[in-house]
Amino acid sequence: MATPIEEIKDKIDIVDFIKGYIPLKPAGRNFKALCPFHKEKTPSFIVSPERQIWHCFGCSKGGDVIKFLMEYENLEFYEALQILAEKAGIELKRIDPAEHKQIGILYDISEKAKEFFKRNLANSSEVLAYLKNRGLKEETIREFELGLSPSDFSPYGRDELTRHLINFGYSIFDIERSGLSLKNKEGLYIDRFRERIIFPIYNHFSKVVAFGGRILPWAKEADKLAKYINSPDSLIYNKSRTLYGFHKTKNQIKNISFALLVEGYLDFLMSYQDGVKNIVAISGTALTNDQLRTLKRYTDQLIFCFDADDAGQEATERSIDQALASDFNVKILSLKDVKDPAELVLNSPGKLEKLMKEAKPIMDFYFDYYEISDSSTISGLEISDFKKNLRSILSKIKNLTSAIERNFWLKQLSKKTGLEENSLIEELEKISVKKEAEEEIIDKKIPFSRQELISQRLIALMLLDKTLQAEYQNLAEFFSEEYQKIFNNLTKNEKLENKRQGELANYILLNSSIGVEKLDEEKIRKEFEALVKEIKIEYLKGQRGILTKAIKEAEKSGDERKLNSILSQFDELSKRIQNR
Repeated sequence: MATPIEEIKDKIDIVDFIKGYIPLKPAGRNFKALCPFHKEKTPSFIVSPERQIWHCFGCSKGGDVIKFLMEYENLEFYEALQILAEKAGIELKRIDPAEHKQIGILYDISEKAKEFFKRNLANSSEVLAYLKNRGLKEETIREFELGLSPSDFSPYGRDELTRHLINFGYSIFDIERSGLSLKNKEGLYIDRFRERIIFPIYNHFSKVVAFGGRILPWAKEADKLAKYINSPDSLIYNKSRTLYGFHKTKNQIKNISFALLVEGYLDFLMSYQDGVKNIVAISGTALTNDQLRTLKRYTDQLIFCFDADDAGQEATERSIDQALASDFNVKILSLKDVKDPAELVLNSPGKLEKLMKEAKPIMDFYFDYYEISDSSTISGLEISDFKKNLRSILSKIKNLTSAIERNFWLKQLSKKTGLEENSLIEELEKISVKKEAEEEIIDKKIPFSRQELISQRLIALMLLDKTLQAEYQNLAEFFSEEYQKIFNNLTKNEKLENKRQGELANYILLNSSIGVEKLDEEKIRKEFEALVKEIKIEYLKGQRGILTKAIKEAEKSGDERKLNSILSQFDELSKRIQNR
């Protein structure tokens, strides 16, 4: 009897499902498309209706329909499963807990830990007073379920949460996997979060998947500890994909059609409390391409409002470059006289929304930041700095995805500096800019031997032209036992012995569709005949290698009769190779 997960995959045809996201074109027995996970000019994304799998030969991503949804929508396994189960009309609760036990347990542990932290905070008037002094209202603390981890001086020890979770029946192994417990130098399990304000981190479905912790200012040696720590990545949490607060604000971002990006938990909470509901925070990580892909589904307009210190400026610039390469329209909200959005809201409630309307277009921000002005006013001593700053601006312009935008900002730069536009274009062409979001990704091929590569291609050609399969009987001896089994699996559906053979079979089947549109029957047959000669030579070379080893062994043993016999076989093999 099929499991519910197998039922989901059986009911949802992978070709039809992926067609809902990207256009697919027939390619032999398969379908092809430009990969949605990296920029490419030639299609290398292949979908197999037979195997119900997909693979990109450019970026090496691949899998089943669940994996595609996870990658495309930036979802964790259980989230993708929920969506597909609903689409297939299958109740997720019917699925045997053993099938997603690891994931389900981590969700449960995170929920229990959240409630534990919340109770701790409710019982601490001192920390509640501190949060209110920072500007947070009770309803905000309650809505985002802030908590508190025990102190190092807790009467219950440094493993209070760990023991609390064990009392619920969770194993220490699962608690450690959740990131809430870790081993110290003595080999004892202790709580990861101690004496910290706790910010639960939610996935897109409002489930707690991780935690962020801010050290209490009065904690022992607080000045020597990291101000913030986050849960490590786990089966349910990937920090490079997650945006803090997004579960609350995604619909508003879509409705208003732009998002305000801030750095920290308090920046987010104070801004949200102040009425800005189209906001997300990148807490605990630099802005990533995965996070940008998530935002792209809701808006293509971003306003950056990062900390005003030097580190904040550097983070802003790196993030802007990534956003521009991903074709976002970017503006900058510069803070004056305050260090971050949280402080701005605390000192001037309501001002943030006004400043958002005054946010600068990205290039205006860069013109000011790099102090670009009329080149005729630049003295000889300043020319080197001017050139350096000008090239920095040009690199930003070159990073723009839109040719229209590039042209517009070159004209603005020409007006600003008094330099001829042609001179700027000439300088622009000398600049090399790595566009991470548009970078062509080289195929990460598995290291195969020449004989394996020839075997793979021969099988692929026999899949493309079934009339060639009749010639396999004369070729079987030149294939390794593994590739003989793969051929029989792909042509006769015979069972394979292990996972590696299954992966190889899938690889060959999907790879057979690369460049298939350039092949006709005559080209396929000509390539087949040429490769038949090549595989026979490779086979004979392999046999000659075996004889070479045998010759060395016979020489060591001093067996002249055996040596002469092997030498004779070696000479015969060498002649056969030369005559081919």
